[in-house]
Amino acid sequence: FQNFQNVGEEKSFVFLSKKIEPSSVLETAPLSGGLKKELAWNKFSGPTFTKSYCWPPVAWGYDVMVISHQGNDPLLYIPPVLTLLQLESGYRALPDMSGVSLILCPGWKKAQLVFDLLKTYRKGCRHLRPMLIILGQNKEAASQVEIRGCEVVVTTPYNLLRLLEHNTGLLCRLCHLVLDEIEVLFSDATEQVFTILDCYKKATAQAQGNLPHQIIAVGTQWNKHITPLIREFMNDPYIVITVIEEAAILGGVQQVVQPCMNSNRTAELLKILDFSQRSLQKVLVCTDSATEVEMVHKALKSNSVVSLKKRKESKCNARCVLERWRKMHSSGTPAVLVLTDDCLQPLGITDATCVIHFSFPSPGVFGQRLRCMSDNFCTGIKVWVNLDWVMLHWIIAGGYTNVFQNISYCFQGSAVDQEHTKAMSVILLTENSACQAAGILRYLKHAETEIPEELHDLTARVLESEEEEKFSRPLCASLKTFGICRNRTECPDRHQINLSIDMAQNIADEMIETPERVTILPLLIVHATNYFGRIVRKQKDQYTVLAKEMNDYFKVPEHRISVNTVEKSVFYGLREGAICHRVQVVETPAKDEENVCKVTIKYIDEGRTNQVNSDQLLHLPAKFQSLPPQAVEIIVCRVKPIDNEVEWNPKVTDHINHKIKGKVHHAKVVHTLGKTVWVDPMVGVTNLPTMKMWINEYNIRSEILSTGLGTDNPGHVGEIQKLCRQMPVLDHAENLEHFTKEDTAGLEEASNPQDTSIQENSAESCNSSVTPPSSKTSYDVVHTEEAEDSTVHQQKGCHPQIKWFQDNVTVTLKVQILRAADSKCEFFKEKVAFSAYSEGKVYVADLELYESIIAEKSTCVIKDTEAVILLVKQKKGAWSKLLKNKNVHVSLDFEHWEESEDERPFTVG
Repeated sequence: FQNFQNVGEEKSFVFLSKKIEPSSVLETAPLSGGLKKELAWNKFSGPTFTKSYCWPPVAWGYDVMVISHQGNDPLLYIPPVLTLLQLESGYRALPDMSGVSLILCPGWKKAQLVFDLLKTYRKGCRHLRPMLIILGQNKEAASQVEIRGCEVVVTTPYNLLRLLEHNTGLLCRLCHLVLDEIEVLFSDATEQVFTILDCYKKATAQAQGNLPHQIIAVGTQWNKHITPLIREFMNDPYIVITVIEEAAILGGVQQVVQPCMNSNRTAELLKILDFSQRSLQKVLVCTDSATEVEMVHKALKSNSVVSLKKRKESKCNARCVLERWRKMHSSGTPAVLVLTDDCLQPLGITDATCVIHFSFPSPGVFGQRLRCMSDNFCTGIKVWVNLDWVMLHWIIAGGYTNVFQNISYCFQGSAVDQEHTKAMSVILLTENSACQAAGILRYLKHAETEIPEELHDLTARVLESEEEEKFSRPLCASLKTFGICRNRTECPDRHQINLSIDMAQNIADEMIETPERVTILPLLIVHATNYFGRIVRKQKDQYTVLAKEMNDYFKVPEHRISVNTVEKSVFYGLREGAICHRVQVVETPAKDEENVCKVTIKYIDEGRTNQVNSDQLLHLPAKFQSLPPQAVEIIVCRVKPIDNEVEWNPKVTDHINHKIKGKVHHAKVVHTLGKTVWVDPMVGVTNLPTMKMWINEYNIRSEILSTGLGTDNPGHVGEIQKLCRQMPVLDHAENLEHFTKEDTAGLEEASNPQDTSIQENSAESCNSSVTPPSSKTSYDVVHTEEAEDSTVHQQKGCHPQIKWFQDNVTVTLKVQILRAADSKCEFFKEKVAFSAYSEGKVYVADLELYESIIAEKSTCVIKDTEAVILLVKQKKGAWSKLLKNKNVHVSLDFEHWEESEDERPFTVG
């Protein structure tokens, strides 16, 4: 069935598997009285065209499949489902006579929206208790969920499967299963959705009593997995499709893409018409140009093809053209009508069997053209069977008649023909089709059409051109935060480096003196892994000095000079209580009569934005503007949301915000781009000034993982480095080289943060009587006296930097020393003594080992850039640390470490 209903001045299309009388007025809609009042109270204007068709079958308790442009609107199903749940008579077999509805959403964000709507409209229902279930990967969380007394559960496929591991009884009470945004569910969680459907099918088969069971699926696009959903899990569903392009997929319209040169379109058209005329097709040749209508009509006439033409300016009216076209077909003459797109609606043709797109269609026009074949859409899901006649007779005559009602059959190996004529859409693809190629390609892909290579190539060039048009946009936030953007074609932002934007402002070299450990103060938490804040220098922090000077300056009332004329991009002062900030105006609306307006400002040393009155801005002396803006963007690497989510759950962001905002952290910089730094790891620290050390309290990545809502993202840093290697200009390559190494030595993650410390006052000096504490991470709290004891030997020479790693049999030490001469390495049972001369300096390392070695089997090999010392363990097995006492120049070589750094802590040195 098809139905056309006036909505305003437009005609809307609906494709139905079975006849439905639409309910277009709220007063007569099949909803409970309380719900109608609640909808009216919330200024609900009435059912939309799609709702008028899908509400009745949902409220009747039937299985329903809905595809609509509004297919992501939860109100397509919430009101009629809530109405069903008010009917106690249908749920008498359940203990408390209340049914359970389960709403599966594609992600936590949609689930939250649906849950909020349920809370809004439950006021119009009797004793409705909805429940939102978002579980992490922590198994104990799922075991603690209690759903008794709950009528509506809202969750996602991944969360439901985690719940079912501990609560299999949920599906036994389940009466209504809703699949929200079905195409997204099938795209992102195909296996999980079908697992749930299988479980539900088994549960319904085992259910006792006469319980209602209903599946409702809503979405915006057809998906190949919808066919098995309808065929295997739904019972005689009502199918409602209000998008003509999607109805064409279900209707079995054959899509053909024919590549040709623009100058050769007419010859290609004649070949197609020669084929169609043999089967007596009713053909429309559609174009967007009146000139092309005349050209095509003339070409057909000269090739003895009888055709009609219609363009908006022609004198012949629409009724006359239609009568002549249909007479041609009824008389056995092939009917060909050449027309412009603006004639499609006036003609109202719905019985064409073939549409030839002489001009490449835009997405909007494409649907109008396909609508001309809607009478020839197949009326149901095809079930391909290969049965002997006995089995066939049993199915038709037996109890399965209702199950297969309204479904068309195509019997393999039989002489049974389909009742309808196969509709065909032929697209002529030329070199001039670039503008609309991407949209048509997306449609053809989800229609599972065979796509020629020419369309792929053309679309690739179009997408590349679209990326160029985004070149002035910000760099995609998802790409920066997770290393990937899952929908580049729809994303409005840039996915390539623009040096004029990304490198316009760089972090000063002195701010990152030692990339292996920087001090970070996060001040604005965008989400769980993205912050804005400052990098604090270890010695004399320039901003700390500036902030004190500004506060002292603006304490004097005479210095607080308000700005008369506010200019965009100019720096001003802003006093908030006793604290003064440097701000930059980023947006200035029109002023009111009193010359005062709200302006949008950015705190250039913090990264946050705000709106203030223009008269709050103060003149900022030049001496306070010389220091560059201090705010940097900080991204924590190698962690992302679970379950293919694209955004962090607010629970994680809130937890991290509470944990880290305004607190000092130490981090290792693994990459920089302009004013953005990627760090791995980033740890919260506490300073113990009396002991001259920092204590690691927590690791941010570990904190996120511990919530159960985050998971490992191992390719993150590699994707960022790959992105930056594709820079169009490499002027800054030398500056970036230092920060693009994948080496993770230095500050590393600690799974037991209470046992960790970082000592302050990093030293690079040689020949000092006592080496100051190290800037590296240590995994034992070490007193400074112990550090002094272990470094007395440095009075005799410089200590080389040493990295070490191990296996079960050996320990390897890499001594960083260039072109060593006069080297000497002595091995003892619990000690190694190394000395060498290099570039005018004497290097000495006297290492007291934590475990014993076999001295006579240990070796030392001198190479051009390092000395490699191989220690053979006396006892096989892993060492928990290398040295008895802390040595600030010895660290783990994580490039060669085999065990995961998250599994257990190791001691450096």
